[in-house]
Amino acid sequence: MKIIPLTTTGPDERGYTCEYFHERMGRQLLVFRKAGTVSGRHYHKGISLTKNPEIFILLHGNCVLNWRHVNETEIQSTMLTGPVRVDIPPYEWHEFIAETDCTYIELNSLAEHIADTFYIP
Repeated sequence: MKIIPLTTTGPDERGYTCEYFHERMGRQLLVFRKAGTVSGRHYHKGISLTKNPEIFILLHGNCVLNWRHVNETEIQSTMLTGPVRVDIPPYEWHEFIAETDCTYIELNSLAEHIADTFYIP
């Protein structure tokens, strides 16, 4: 039996994140968000392979997903109830609004996320 504690990263009013190394797939993010908080409000260019597309797996909870292509103005919206997988293509601005406490996995590392995250002014 092997038990490995996970270190939390970036705790704030929304919740916290854990980055872990999966021996078969590399670094990934486990994200815990509190009800009423917002995550995202950015887009990725697909510079990192893990962001082309970005793969987001909502394990538990309900959240609203809003998105639009960066060259468009109309925002689309849907309610997500975990478990569900979302593939986010490059140049899609997106935000997640937690309706309940949520837990999700991002199939990328924190460094990959930071290197390929852009904001619309």
